[in-house]
Amino acid sequence: MAQTNRKWYQLDNAAKIIPSTVQGANTRVFRISCELKDLVNPAILQEALDEVIEEFPYFNSVLRKGLFWYYLEHRDNLHPLVEEENLPPCSQIYFPGRKTLLYRVFYYRNRINLEMFHVLADGTGALIFFRKLVTVYVSKRYNLNLSDWNEETSSKEEKDDDAFRHFYQRSVGLKQLKSLSSKRAYSLKGDPDPDRQPHLIEGCVSVSQFKKLAKEYNTSVGIMATSVYIAAVIDEMSVRDRKKPIVVSVPVNLRQYFPSETTRNFYGTITIVYDLYKQGEELSEIIEYVKQSFADQLSKDKITMTMNSYAALEHNIAVKVVPLFIKNFTVQGINRVAKKGVTSTMSNLGNIDMPPEVGVYIDRFSCFMTAISEQICVSSFKDKMVFGEVSAYTTHEIMLHFFRRLVKMGIDVEVTSSDHNVDIDTVLIWEKNQEREVKFEKPEEENGDMEGEPV
Repeated sequence: MAQTNRKWYQLDNAAKIIPSTVQGANTRVFRISCELKDLVNPAILQEALDEVIEEFPYFNSVLRKGLFWYYLEHRDNLHPLVEEENLPPCSQIYFPGRKTLLYRVFYYRNRINLEMFHVLADGTGALIFFRKLVTVYVSKRYNLNLSDWNEETSSKEEKDDDAFRHFYQRSVGLKQLKSLSSKRAYSLKGDPDPDRQPHLIEGCVSVSQFKKLAKEYNTSVGIMATSVYIAAVIDEMSVRDRKKPIVVSVPVNLRQYFPSETTRNFYGTITIVYDLYKQGEELSEIIEYVKQSFADQLSKDKITMTMNSYAALEHNIAVKVVPLFIKNFTVQGINRVAKKGVTSTMSNLGNIDMPPEVGVYIDRFSCFMTAISEQICVSSFKDKMVFGEVSAYTTHEIMLHFFRRLVKMGIDVEVTSSDHNVDIDTVLIWEKNQEREVKFEKPEEENGDMEGEPV
């Protein structure tokens, strides 16, 4: 492995609190998967990984404890090994005291999985690495000539850049943090796994069908997905719970607002606070409110203010000199309180582009992120959009409501789950690839109009 001049890295602003918040099934591990049309050749995948990691030396690091902060230490002697999948999805990667890499590459039949501890990167940063890995693998597997493919032009230094530190402006201090909190939100419920193991469910729909649906409501794909999800949460709420707001956190890729090619964490969040009694429960009402919330919070000025507010905590001298063990204790308490103000998170990786010569060998991409309750990750490739969710719950009621609503509105949904709690008449179930696969059939139309009615 090539030597790097960097021996250690400070954690970026978003990564600093992550090691302290690993708890049970909330491993802070995310997964990006690529489903190919042929079975994976593990030997060639290992060759591809060995080649690609040379361009991303930052990822070959272990997490260490300092006196005041965690930090990453580069290790030339640790080499990532491709393995056949043998763990539950998004299983714990970081174990305090162990000097091990913070990512792994699995394969199972025709799937390649990259799992990564969130300290290293966000979804966009990891996707840069994963796309290159899949591209190199496919080109080796099928002897493709991709000499003209120069899409990734950033240097190793640009990939390793701490963009939060690069773009931070000392302007708002810590006061702005007060406006980022919300009152206690509706909390999702479910049957927890007794061993606190993650459970996965994913639903695949047609991009063209979903775009057509969004166009019918005069909105975007992201707003449509968030709105249908809020409607699905409402479907699950009891009458007593309806007085609590549904709060959906939506990560925002800051690379859209600042010129950065970092593969590290560089994201902010906006928050949709939906009060059922004030805004209504019809899908059209939800869409209008979500659309306005997006517009209010996605200006560059608002995004910059939020980013500076988060970074202000890191740059505060009083916080800097507090020993790490006290920071850990404090962060854990703050995190518990903060999570009470969020119902769920919806993260959208967007459309994934691949070289045309490579894309013909790929069926779909999907992504997943662990959370205390539920986080939905969305990704698209060609005409396949996948909604992925992994949590400590053995049931997936909200996601099933979400998929039923899509089916009711005329969208075909194919669902794959590691569980089998589905028991409605419109579902066919059969075993496949050691997982339970579920397909939703469109129900018969009632009175010729199904729009807005729950399944």
